[in-house]
Amino acid sequence: QVQLVESGGGSVQPGGSLTLTCTAVGQFIMNDAIGWFRQAPGMEREGVSCISANGEYKYYGYSMEGRFTIERDNDKNTVSLQMSDLTDKDTAIYYCALRPFRCGMNTWFRRGDYVQWGQGTQVTVSS
Repeated sequence: QVQLVESGGGSVQPGGSLTLTCTAVGQFIMNDAIGWFRQAPGMEREGVSCISANGEYKYYGYSMEGRFTIERDNDKNTVSLQMSDLTDKDTAIYYCALRPFRCGMNTWFRRGDYVQWGQGTQVTVSS
């Protein structure tokens, strides 16, 4: 079974940037869509972004559009999330997750559609 490992989290000042990486171990993910979710204290886990298996389709949450960029490298079995212009509202634990083939324009943010999750990485935006 594939294991997903997030990395790249840390602390950054408002307006700063971070790049998160999701690395798949034990199985190639070239046929799977990968999503990023985040969960702030006391809040529900929310969809951040999703990229389709071939990288053609990308979706973003409303507040992430224009600031976050999702990419994948199937040769390296990784998916990255570049985050810029960060605010304190972006503070959360960020998780990557896997679902078969497609993100789905109207379903990519459904947590229940993802079959495998990473352990998460903390992102803290603070001055």
